[in-house]
Amino acid sequence: MKEFKSLKESLEAARYILPESLYRELVEAIEKEEGLGEEEKISVVKETIRTYLRSLAQPGEAVGTVAAQSIGEPGTQMTLRTFHYAGIMEFDVTLGLPRLIEIVDAKQTPSQPLMYIYLKDEYAKDLEKAKEAARKIEYTTLEKIIDNIEWDLGDRVVAIVINAEYMEDKGVTVEMVLEALSKSKLGNVIEDGVREVSEQGVKKIIVYFEISSKQLPDDELFNSNAYHRILEKLKNTYIKGIKGIRKVTVRREESEESYEYMLIVEGSNLREVLMLPEVDHRRSITNDIQEIAQVLGIEAARTAIIEEIKRVLEDSGLDVDIRHLMLIADLMTWPGYVRQIGRLGVVGEKPSPLARAAFEVTVKQLYEAAVWGEEEEFAGVTENIIAGLPPRVGTGSVLLRIGASRK
Repeated sequence: MKEFKSLKESLEAARYILPESLYRELVEAIEKEEGLGEEEKISVVKETIRTYLRSLAQPGEAVGTVAAQSIGEPGTQMTLRTFHYAGIMEFDVTLGLPRLIEIVDAKQTPSQPLMYIYLKDEYAKDLEKAKEAARKIEYTTLEKIIDNIEWDLGDRVVAIVINAEYMEDKGVTVEMVLEALSKSKLGNVIEDGVREVSEQGVKKIIVYFEISSKQLPDDELFNSNAYHRILEKLKNTYIKGIKGIRKVTVRREESEESYEYMLIVEGSNLREVLMLPEVDHRRSITNDIQEIAQVLGIEAARTAIIEEIKRVLEDSGLDVDIRHLMLIADLMTWPGYVRQIGRLGVVGEKPSPLARAAFEVTVKQLYEAAVWGEEEEFAGVTENIIAGLPPRVGTGSVLLRIGASRK
C-alpha cells in the first residue's frame, strides 16, 4: 500500500476508497482518540483501508454459493446443540437447526412464537407497573383462575370455584368474571349466586351459574358428552387480554448504567400489542417473520430474518459474516413478500428448468417445462454444470474474445 506523508493525505485516500458511513466513523474515532500520535493515526487509517479492501468480493465471485456454504457448514454443528435450550426464561424455545430451518422455509407460524416487549420509561423502571402491563396483555380465560367446576348430572346449575390467589395474580376481579360469563351466552349467574368461602386458609369464590336450555336441552340433561362440551366452553370463556398471548413473564435487564423491566411473551400478536400505550413500539418485536411483514412491512421482515439467523448462530457459538445473512434475507424478500428458499420459493421461481429440476421433483419439473415449451438460457451456475459448460462466474463471466491477428 502507498505510504502516506501526512494524516490529511491518508484521510483523503480513505475518503475516496471507503463508503461514506465507514469514513465518517473512522474520522470520529481518530478525533476522539487523543493519545495517538500522527504516525499511529496514519497506521490506523492504512489498516482500515487494507481491511476494507480485503473484505470486498471479487468481481464475478459466486456469492450465493459462498453464502450457502458459510451458513450450511455451521448448520452441521448446530445439530448437536439443539436440545439443550428447553426452559429458557420459563418457556420452551426453539433454537439451533430446527429454528434455522423454520426461518429459511418461511413458515407461516413458528413452532414457538415469542415476543420481546419493551415498555415506556414510566413502566420500564417500576416492577409493579411492568406486572400490571403483563396482566393486561396476557390472554386470560376462566380456566386460568379456577380450581374446578362442580356439576351434578341432571342439573343445570354449576358451581364455578375460583381461587382468589389465581385471580389476583392475573389481575382479574369478580366483576370481570361475571361480565365475561354474561357475555358467553351459555346461561346466567343465578340471583345472589356469588359466595366467598375459605378452605384451609385459601380464599375461594364460588359462582353459581345456570346453563340455558338452548345450550343444554332437556333431552341432553343426562348426556355426559353434552356436559363435557359445555364445560370446555365454560373453561375457555374469555375474560381479558390479547388473543394469541398465552403467557407473559417480566424480566429485569441490566446494563452498566441503568436497568429496565421488559416482557417475554409466549405467543404473538404484534398489531394489537403495539397499540397499547404502555408498550415502546420502537423496540418491541416478535420472532414471527410473516407477521412482521404484514404489520411493519417487507423491509422490517428482511431485518428480522437477518437478526433471527444471527441470533440462532450466536446461541450455538458460531460466527458467520453478516453479509451472507444479508444476501439470504435479500433473496427471500425482494419480490415484496417473504418466500422460502426451496421448491415453493426461491428455487421454484427460477427461470431455468434445469436448475429447478436439479433441486427436487426432477421428472415433474422437466415434464412441465417440456409441456410449456420453456427454453434453457444457461444463465446460472447449476444449469451450466449440468450441461458441461463453464459457469458465468469468476473468469467464466468474461465473454470478450480477442483473436490473434494473422499475417
